[in-house]
Amino acid sequence: MRSFRRLTISTLAAVYVLILVGGVVRSTGSGMGCPDWPKCFGRWVPPSSVEDLPSNYKEVYAAYRQKKNVRFAQYLSTFGMKETGEKILNDPGVLEESDFNPTKTWIEYFNRIVGVIIGFLIFAVFVVSVKFWRTEYKLTIIAGITFLLVAFQGWIGSFVVSTNLTPWTITVHMFLALVIVALLIYLVHQSSYEKEIQSSLGFWWLLACMAVLLVQILLGTQVREAIDQVALKADRVAWISNLGTEFIIHRSFSWIVLILHVGLIVRLYKTEGSKSFALTLILLILGTILTGMGMAYFAVPAFLQPVHLLLATVTFGMQFAFLLRLNRKAEISVAQ
Repeated sequence: MRSFRRLTISTLAAVYVLILVGGVVRSTGSGMGCPDWPKCFGRWVPPSSVEDLPSNYKEVYAAYRQKKNVRFAQYLSTFGMKETGEKILNDPGVLEESDFNPTKTWIEYFNRIVGVIIGFLIFAVFVVSVKFWRTEYKLTIIAGITFLLVAFQGWIGSFVVSTNLTPWTITVHMFLALVIVALLIYLVHQSSYEKEIQSSLGFWWLLACMAVLLVQILLGTQVREAIDQVALKADRVAWISNLGTEFIIHRSFSWIVLILHVGLIVRLYKTEGSKSFALTLILLILGTILTGMGMAYFAVPAFLQPVHLLLATVTFGMQFAFLLRLNRKAEISVAQ
């Protein structure tokens, strides 16, 4: 069990590395560094020069992505999203090909390599979990679900590329990453020997903090999508001033996140065994807010976005881990 826990923790750490790398991909505009998937420009090792590509490479990969998008539209139509599929097929911007940029290509390729490594790690977690089927069958079930979800995440990622980073597909991709994080944290919790926290801390208070943070993360993806559009028309220094309601909502909502977390932290200080968690949580929240302010006031520095995203997702993971350790029965007995 100890070996299983160490493997799961290593896999969780790797997922956070992937989230960081994904933030770098977004902040550097490298999402379309490889126009096909899973290969990159039809190769397992991407080219380093445009001379290595055919002269009509833009037309070739636009046609490749269009063929993939037709299948994607059919899948969407099957699930009652016919209009969304038609919008993808009829949007000329979806098939726009960027000029070859070796730096962006290798950034995106590295992102994919990390993703493949994580796929193997999660498969290993599942294989090891089979040993505990008779005694801890939940571990095997959750590990199996996690592996299937990672495979689905990769499949969705292929359509993120084929649709030229269509905004809502990126949001879905991010949400699935958070679900994978939560499942791995559950596996770590189930395989650990940590004591439960006997607390009168309100379960719903903690859940509310998690909910508002999750909403804030998803709002942040909307802001990033808006920045992508603004970046096509304005210089970096004018990005923030040209943003619309997405940024205003995201910025205003951060006050709700802060207020709720301050209340949570005050309560945690009254709970035995929770002070270290409270201190870590407040540092993470402050770090997330400060990096967000840094992007707003210093023209969205490229290095801050991945750090901002990583801090927010680590905070969510810590909250979920604490939620699993919280003994709600203690609250019920106190109330009675």
